Amino acid sequence: MDGIARRLVVIVMVFLAAVALIGCASEPLVKNPVPLDSPALTSVEPPLEYRINMGDRLDVKFFYNPDLNESLLVRTDGRVSMQLVGEMNVLGMTPSQLSAALKETYAKVLKQPEVTVIVRESGGKKIFVDGEVFQPGMHDLIGGETLRHGLAKAGGVRDTARMNEIILIRQPPGKEIVATTINLEVINSGEDFKQDIILQPFDIVYVPRSPIANVNVWVRQYIRELLPFPFSPAMVMN
Repeated sequence: MDGIARRLVVIVMVFLAAVALIGCASEPLVKNPVPLDSPALTSVEPPLEYRINMGDRLDVKFFYNPDLNESLLVRTDGRVSMQLVGEMNVLGMTPSQLSAALKETYAKVLKQPEVTVIVRESGGKKIFVDGEVFQPGMHDLIGGETLRHGLAKAGGVRDTARMNEIILIRQPPGKEIVATTINLEVINSGEDFKQDIILQPFDIVYVPRSPIANVNVWVRQYIRELLPFPFSPAMVMN
């Protein structure tokens, strides 16, 4: 047996051992997951009137003076620049409070100002989706959206995703961070829609790689790049 043949035998034996490991129970990704019916996951804070955040896009409409209408971006210092009246700190105000404040401010330069503030885009309510998704990163959270909505915002899951063990990390206001795992397969099949929990601002959703995907990476790195000829798992299985 020449050197290439011996090398091939060793590689194939290691590959078969790796494939066999796929059927073995893997270590859970979250050591102490909170139950899915935990209040930390099921309790949804009652909706409050929206308060303006950094990064929000505001439309300011003047009923009698449309030439003053403008679209404003709330800066990182919480301020906006307004025509005629200069800068204002709007961070933490509700749209109705800001409307009243603008009406009072513009009364100094306009007759009977009627002002309405509309939050066109929210920059404060975000979720972070990472792992085996097509568009990882920060995504807007409108409200009432579930795990499946969040994954859809991230472009959906890849074929390499570990569908039965998606990780959700959350920090309820004033409480410790909690983590749990969710089985997307039983949600998609309709077996357990309760696992499709409602997302909260600043939730982190992580989609791990499946065991078979890890083996595929191993094959690419340690077999296909070492052999002097094309190789596929079917060559061994057959």
